[in-house]
Amino acid sequence: MSETTSADPTTATISVEDLEAEATAFLEANAERRAEARFEWGQGSDRVSLIRESTPEEDLRELAEARAWSQKVFDAGFGWLTGPPAYGGRGLSGDHARRWHELEGHYVVPPQFVFGVGLGMVAPTILSHGNDEVKQRYLAAMHRGDLVGCQLFSEPGAGSDLAGLGTRAVRDGDEWVVNGQKVWTSYAHLADIGEIICRTDPHLPKHKGLTAFLVDMHAPGVEVRPLRQMTGGSSFNEVFFTDVRIPDSHRLGEVNGGWGVALTTLMNERAAIGVGAGSAGVRERRLFELVRHMGKADDPLVRQQVAQLVVNGRVAGYTNLRAMAKVAAGQAPGPELSLAKMSLTKNALLLGDLLSSVLGPQLVADTGRWGTYAWGEFVLGVPGMRVAGGTDEVLRNIVGERVLGLPKEPAPR
Repeated sequence: MSETTSADPTTATISVEDLEAEATAFLEANAERRAEARFEWGQGSDRVSLIRESTPEEDLRELAEARAWSQKVFDAGFGWLTGPPAYGGRGLSGDHARRWHELEGHYVVPPQFVFGVGLGMVAPTILSHGNDEVKQRYLAAMHRGDLVGCQLFSEPGAGSDLAGLGTRAVRDGDEWVVNGQKVWTSYAHLADIGEIICRTDPHLPKHKGLTAFLVDMHAPGVEVRPLRQMTGGSSFNEVFFTDVRIPDSHRLGEVNGGWGVALTTLMNERAAIGVGAGSAGVRERRLFELVRHMGKADDPLVRQQVAQLVVNGRVAGYTNLRAMAKVAAGQAPGPELSLAKMSLTKNALLLGDLLSSVLGPQLVADTGRWGTYAWGEFVLGVPGMRVAGGTDEVLRNIVGERVLGLPKEPAPR
């Protein structure tokens, strides 16, 4: 029997079992069950990418499909199960949310990649640092899929050194005027709002003079330009701001307190990126089949590489479980997330080495053979993944200094 604490069904407290029944009824009525996934060598597309690439036309089509599904899910009461009811959530536990996602995974539904940055990084920051007006205006809309969010942190001259950024925000009454440039911004070309960190006091130490805002990506003076990568895709963008006005009500946190806001976002970013660490997002079965079809199954060096990749993937998975258990218990994300992100890039590098050993020239020369040259897109995506969410070097410093207590990295003279 369900226990209810509200007459509103979207904010009622129910058991996980009752939610499961409710969710199953909704999914059965609105989606098709997913057939059992079976990988067969030579069947279907052999495309393998680490960083998802798509054309502008595909982006728009997928956004429309994702938005329609997200709106239907939210309106049925499953869109933000753990969120505060005051801001459009249902006030349920992480167990409820995990069960919903498990159930949804058994059905064919539109991919929700486009909402990943907004919901995984920007929305949690709004919830932690935004005023009530901003929370009311954006949180439910983002979780419903009405708005797409992006993160505007990196700059051409301040990638890993976030505190060294130069984009300026100057106060003008109840508004701030922003000028500068951001780079490597995923989904900026589709975004409606963005979380931006600006320098608001150049006379303070660089960590102290930053302020965070929410910016309207359709505002006058915002220009988004795609960046072509060596993978052939343009999933990242550079964004230029020329006299863009942001109301002070859209400030996140205190003036010159943006560093703490940025850390909230970065920890959530590493959670979102690192959770997929495992074997760099590639199913082991496909690797085993590749090794077998290339006649390398008995090669002792290749077998060692495969074993190392599988073991590292298992360990990364356990580390992720520790991190997610802390989040589920209401604790702040910790250093496990930095380890998870490092595991992802390390496993991607190991996989690239394995592919080189197994495929040889077929990794870089297209012979037309299924399941060979297609891996090149994955390998070309690895350098980008080593930068996203914090470079390997920055994350090692974080773990060394904050976890192991090692001396700080010497500052450049």
